[in-house]
Amino acid sequence: MKKLQLLSLLMFMTIGGYAQSASSIISKADDKMRGQKNYTENTIQIIRPSWKREMKMKSWSYGTEYSLSYLTAPAKDKGTVFLKRNRELWNWLPSIERTIKMPPSMLSQSWMGSDLTNDDLVKETSNKDDFTSKIIGTEVINGRKCWKIDMTPKPEAAVVWGKIISWVDQKDYIYLKSEYYDEDEYLVNTMTATDVKTLGGRVLASKMTIEPADEPGNKTVMIINKIDFNANVSPSFFTVQNMKRVR
Repeated sequence: MKKLQLLSLLMFMTIGGYAQSASSIISKADDKMRGQKNYTENTIQIIRPSWKREMKMKSWSYGTEYSLSYLTAPAKDKGTVFLKRNRELWNWLPSIERTIKMPPSMLSQSWMGSDLTNDDLVKETSNKDDFTSKIIGTEVINGRKCWKIDMTPKPEAAVVWGKIISWVDQKDYIYLKSEYYDEDEYLVNTMTATDVKTLGGRVLASKMTIEPADEPGNKTVMIINKIDFNANVSPSFFTVQNMKRVR
């Protein structure tokens, strides 16, 4: 009887630790990439079979509640700004001098004709807060041993994806690969991360490639050129009025 009780206890501890481990891994991976206050400079390449477009962008964020992104190139898009304040999303278009409040339904839409969604840009979705995670295996990605983690949305979460499967590096807690599925569990996008290096004092993947499952030859590449995890920003920086002034 004692042996049976001990076995049941060990099984409970193993299952409980396993689930907690998945949650902890996702939390560490999210916190490492986001930080509390950061500033980034990115290059975004939209690649199609017959053409290629490149954009450059500056972004600021404060926790998970605030983010602001400012396009610096090409010239025709320079000055375009995207703002997130809690659950509100705004877009400033300098060409028509107009600020537009974006409805939540726009989160799943393509950002600037790329394979990124508006949600990817403003980081409205939080993997650690909006999904329930579990480890479903281990695999090696680019020579790095990874946890393979299944993430399903919590019932109350307003998220874009029906499921995400991510491969997180066991050494540096980097998302090296993620597969994004719709609510019917059809694969929509695959993200792969490469060029691991030290940026802003942290070991990160500096290049992310997003490829849509149903459009072979199409992809969007995001390159982190610079990142500062001690940016001098506060919630007062992220205002609709500041969208017109930020540079």
